[in-house]
Amino acid sequence: MDKEYSSFRYSCNRKDASILEVNEIKAAIEPLPEKEFIELRHWSSEKDWQKWNGQIEVDSESGKLDFLVREAIDEKHAEKLKGL
Repeated sequence: MDKEYSSFRYSCNRKDASILEVNEIKAAIEPLPEKEFIELRHWSSEKDWQKWNGQIEVDSESGKLDFLVREAIDEKHAEKLKGL
């Protein structure tokens, strides 16, 4: 097993793993086998999607996106919307 990869695995098992710097994480990712890199990429993508979706929900509930609904209604009344 690669020394950097082994070190990364050890670091992630520590309670203070959150102090890992981005450059350390990048260095640990570089030597990953393709299968594990793909797994990490999928995990990261899903995590990003969950955060984005959560922010949309918060913004929607707070009214920050109401302007989009009003804009869509105005466009519909002006018959500017295209059918799917």
